[in-house]
Amino acid sequence: MNTFNDEKPRVIMTEHKIVNNNPTAPTVLDDQFDVKKFKKIFRIVIVRYENNEMEFDMIGIHPFLANTFRRLIISDVPSMAIEKVHILNNTSIIQDEVLAHRLGLIPLRADPRLFEYKADWSTPPNEKDTLEFELKIKCSNNKDSSKKESSRAEDIYKNPNVYSKHIKWVPIGNQKKKFKDVEVGPIHPDILISKMRPGHELDLKLFAVKSNGKDHAKFSPVATAFYRLLPEIKIVKPVEGEAAYRLQQCFSPGVIGVRSEGDKKLAVVKDARYDTSSRNIFRYDDLKDAVVMSKIQDHFIFTIESVGAMQPDVIFKEAITLLKEKCLSLLNELNS
Repeated sequence: MNTFNDEKPRVIMTEHKIVNNNPTAPTVLDDQFDVKKFKKIFRIVIVRYENNEMEFDMIGIHPFLANTFRRLIISDVPSMAIEKVHILNNTSIIQDEVLAHRLGLIPLRADPRLFEYKADWSTPPNEKDTLEFELKIKCSNNKDSSKKESSRAEDIYKNPNVYSKHIKWVPIGNQKKKFKDVEVGPIHPDILISKMRPGHELDLKLFAVKSNGKDHAKFSPVATAFYRLLPEIKIVKPVEGEAAYRLQQCFSPGVIGVRSEGDKKLAVVKDARYDTSSRNIFRYDDLKDAVVMSKIQDHFIFTIESVGAMQPDVIFKEAITLLKEKCLSLLNELNS
């Protein structure tokens, strides 16, 4: 059933399958990619930007391009992370390998665009490709504590917890002139690395380099990057009274509202954007024909959650730059 008048490329969600709404409509999803058509209909609309998270709409784009950007962001855009750990002393209960792995996963604030890839580990670290840190900490009894009767580790011991704030930057070459401590160290100061007790000690040298998510997940600049198609909901026949509230419960909060019209309570579509397409409506025989659920095929809701080294918009621009470089590289190979 086609209940939509415009020619947007949609898929209709029925109880057990998905039906193409208008397979003959001319869209960017055609088999033959047309650059002129793409330029005409493609748009990006930023919907939400909060701290390190950005949500935006990519309109008029083919699924292969949307997925290309997602993969580039996760696997190809580089970041800085701890790669080598020299353990001079570790008397804590955490094994050396586990400790090194935990340290590698601590996100660093360093901007990867200011560093080069380290090509050879046989050469000593230099100011252009490496950041060096140290972690020296020892746990002991707190003889000066005024809380003698306390059983809290923080009161009776010194340094019972090792946090990311205890990692100290050791500048190489002229790095001290180029950076400040807060510009290259851990993003979050309260990441717990280890718990210690009297007699436990850590003495480590840490080396951070530039790489990308294809090498290891710790080098990915995002916590996650994902997209979904824009949902669209249309109520095709009035739903009143108790049924209106039942319809509201079938969808995610905020998707369906109940409006008063005189003595009647009518269900209305409030905001279909955040519908999760649960299809709960098909549990009720009196409601399943009252609503048509669809998704716009060329309208992607894209979300980027940065770990903090680079802002989400910068990460997306870096992904675009990488895609251009890959395309130019392919063209050069074909031409040669």
